[in-house]
Amino acid sequence: MEELVLQNLFSGDRAAQIEAATELGKLKSKQRHKLAERGVMVPLISMLHSEDAEAIEASLFSLLSLAFGSERNKSRIVKSGALPALLNLLRCESKAVIELTIAAFFILSSCKGNKLPIASSGAIQLIVELLNQDYAEGISLQARLDGIATLHNLSTCHQIIPSLVSSGVVFSLQQTFHSLEKSNQLVEKAIALLDDIVSSSETVLEETAGTCGTIRALVETIEEGSTKSKEHAARILLLICQSCREKYRGLILREGAMPGLLQLSGDGSWTAKTTARELLFLLRDCSNYGSRNKQSRNMVIEQIMEEIDAEGERVAGTSTSAQRLVEEMLAKISIGR
Repeated sequence: MEELVLQNLFSGDRAAQIEAATELGKLKSKQRHKLAERGVMVPLISMLHSEDAEAIEASLFSLLSLAFGSERNKSRIVKSGALPALLNLLRCESKAVIELTIAAFFILSSCKGNKLPIASSGAIQLIVELLNQDYAEGISLQARLDGIATLHNLSTCHQIIPSLVSSGVVFSLQQTFHSLEKSNQLVEKAIALLDDIVSSSETVLEETAGTCGTIRALVETIEEGSTKSKEHAARILLLICQSCREKYRGLILREGAMPGLLQLSGDGSWTAKTTARELLFLLRDCSNYGSRNKQSRNMVIEQIMEEIDAEGERVAGTSTSAQRLVEEMLAKISIGR
């Protein structure tokens, strides 16, 4: 079977190539690896330049099967000249082909050696443009998830951050978590990528903090988002507050961040708890110069943190205990107003 697949891919007609590409995807991992060693990527990439949608899709499926689980094959595909063909496919009119191509970029971008070639190819801008399309006319949810995941893979290379920033992806990510339910899976991916970028770029951090409605959206995410989304949202708010506490503490407080942060500090993951508590202490400090009532509320927040810490692992393991503490402390804050 391997020999037949190889022969048909290199010298078969269109129908034979499509059949061979389809059969390749069905082979066992060891068989696919042998074919990769014999240069099967070359005819598959050649098929990507075809105007035949069936041939293109068969080739993409085969390349995905070769790349899956093999860093060597991911690297081989890029070194064999796949990127120009994949970029052209991102501009085609077939949604099915576009979505398979985005999936290919997602898998290929997970290989460390592929990150810079992909970024320098112009793929980032094209992916961002696809993410910005109207939902009614654009790509599917899975393709959007793959697109953001691709950008997330690339963001782990610090040299690529400027390219991400200049692509307009920050605006795209902000629009995503502004417009969707905070528990949406796409919001989780978007806010995770934004966290990565703002952690690496002061310019993006300032842009994010200064964008109308972003602080409110982050606060809402802490209250309504998934476990991971809450963690990333709290971290972004912490970075914003640390960048200029005098400017942003009041804004964060006015958006009602305290209840969600208190809850997160009690029943979030270890990282989320640490982040939430650090931010709570920064927010607490902003009332030191205020009235007696504000100072009283300041002392209550300190008491909250002490009681949550005293609960220790018992609170960490029971959300009801955390909820009870938060409710009691919020009641104390209300009384102190």
